Amino acid sequence: IEDAKELEIDAVASQGELVVWALSEHVENAGVHSGDATLVLPPQKMYLETARKIKKITRDIAKALAITGPFNIQFLAKDNDVQVIECNLRASRSFPFVSKIFKVNFIEIATKAIVDEELPKLDKSSFELDYVGVKAPQFSFKRLEGADPSLSVEMGSTGEVACLGDDFHEALLKAMLSVGFRYPQKNILLSTGPLKNKVRFLEITRDLHEKGFRLFATKGTADFMNKHDIVCEMLHWPLDDREPNVSSSIENGTIDFVLNIPKNYKKEEVTNDYLIRRKAVDFGVPLLTNMELAKAFFDAVLKLSNEDLKIKAWDEY
Repeated sequence: IEDAKELEIDAVASQGELVVWALSEHVENAGVHSGDATLVLPPQKMYLETARKIKKITRDIAKALAITGPFNIQFLAKDNDVQVIECNLRASRSFPFVSKIFKVNFIEIATKAIVDEELPKLDKSSFELDYVGVKAPQFSFKRLEGADPSLSVEMGSTGEVACLGDDFHEALLKAMLSVGFRYPQKNILLSTGPLKNKVRFLEITRDLHEKGFRLFATKGTADFMNKHDIVCEMLHWPLDDREPNVSSSIENGTIDFVLNIPKNYKKEEVTNDYLIRRKAVDFGVPLLTNMELAKAFFDAVLKLSNEDLKIKAWDEY
């Protein structure tokens, strides 16, 4: 199932009855391991009908399995068609995240349910919050020589940071800066992969150009952007052994941000894309490999400067 949204619910039940729940949304489409996904609470791009169906399915599963304690369910949603990926009868890595955002201690409630103590009366909706939380994954690819720094169904993250903001863009930037991303300073390399991604990234590329960023790109992306009146300087693929080359441009510090979306699985394409990603990691250049996350990140960068990010204590939200 392609281009589907992934959502997950963290919940506590007592004898099959739902006590408390939180519905989070992945920025990346389904296909990225939930431990590597960028998590948003409350969801920003989800149909209300999808939320209704998810809550009903969650109640049905809790009842059918007679759950007492914490559990996590991951969902696939496309055009309001909702399917369950898996249900885990345990506290997930997002339990502390949703507890902080809602200011409700899910683990305390789960523990009371397990030992059969009286439970607090709670009925919090995901849509009551006037702030947003984003949890971003932390990777250690630089320490793993030769590893491909791209997202897949296998988990690669070694940690995570959650941040709050008055809106999604602020929370996302805070979280991503906290795990080691940096604002692009001047020169951005674009390698956007399939044609549909080039089209999806067209307006953001135009905005980046108009904002004064110097754009570099691999051949297909450069040709596409130049055809649409966006100046992009072409860099040769690493395996081409011709200058100006992507590899040498990253090595000599010309490029300070890399976007590389894999195009297909032909050997040469895979090797070139891998060499770009690995070079970025080895030389400490921020790297994005997912189109949904890239769109969200650059959208936020275009809207907010570093000075716009408010430093507030948790209890100020």
